[in-house]
Amino acid sequence: MDLSVLWILLVSFAITAVSGPFVIPFLRKLKVGQTVRDDGPESHLKKNGTPTMGGIMFVGGMLLASVLCVKKYPDIIPVLMMTVGFGIIGFIDDYVKVVLKRAMGLRAWEKLSLQFVVTAFFAYYMIRVSGADLTMIIPFTHGRIVDIGWLAIPLLFFATLGTVNGANFTDGLDGLASSVTAVIAGFFAVVAMGVGSGVAPVSLSLIGALLAFLLYNVCPARVFMGDTGSLALGGYVVASAYMLKMPIFILIVACIYFVEVLSVMIQVSYFKISGGKRVFKMAPIHHHFELCGWSETRIVAVFTIITILLSVIAYMAL
Repeated sequence: MDLSVLWILLVSFAITAVSGPFVIPFLRKLKVGQTVRDDGPESHLKKNGTPTMGGIMFVGGMLLASVLCVKKYPDIIPVLMMTVGFGIIGFIDDYVKVVLKRAMGLRAWEKLSLQFVVTAFFAYYMIRVSGADLTMIIPFTHGRIVDIGWLAIPLLFFATLGTVNGANFTDGLDGLASSVTAVIAGFFAVVAMGVGSGVAPVSLSLIGALLAFLLYNVCPARVFMGDTGSLALGGYVVASAYMLKMPIFILIVACIYFVEVLSVMIQVSYFKISGGKRVFKMAPIHHHFELCGWSETRIVAVFTIITILLSVIAYMAL
């Protein structure tokens, strides 16, 4: 296992940590404050006005640290492209919401179109430029790799949209998306270093950046990541998984993402079918636990521990 790239974690941590005292007041000055739903938990009402779009802190820290080693590790380029690409989509969405005052942000077709463009560019670069392919390791088969041919392309788009939106739904409590994704990045970093993959530095840089961001994002948060951060995290997870031939493993390590999405789908579907009844007190599911009396810190801790356990299972499945 190559440990020589661990320095990048410290660099990204330092860059992101130092940016906080400058970025947060700047966002506050721009009045890019979060508007909290009135129908949510009462404890969230006090979060009104907390600066959002803070994802630029860790995306910037990750990018700046990664650039230092991009010449030696060119395989990190597709991952950076997806992370930054989806981060830009999220930034535009946040800007439309908080600056242009359009409550719903980008229209659904606008956001979906941009996500398709970024994903298509990633697929082209990964296959045609970096020389990677869309083959996949099957969990619990001792590393068996399969090639599903042209079906891999629609699967890539499906996996991307599901993961990115899952990360977006997970971003609803102070430190939740940051903590869960830091663990996921840790899993990919360990695997990448273990197999000698060139994508290890980008995972390490994200871990450092997220740990620094948590200095400002743990409860009570001084800044929220916004869609700028959550969409970027989803893009990172998909890109890293594909570069390591591990897209199926997303279902294991990022299970929290999909539970969050599934809870919303179940809630909305049952509400329409039953004529107004609900399965959960509120969706996504982390809000259900809040309304059951769990504190934010408890929910974050439990979801993070679950992700750690799932990462161990995923590593055993290699």
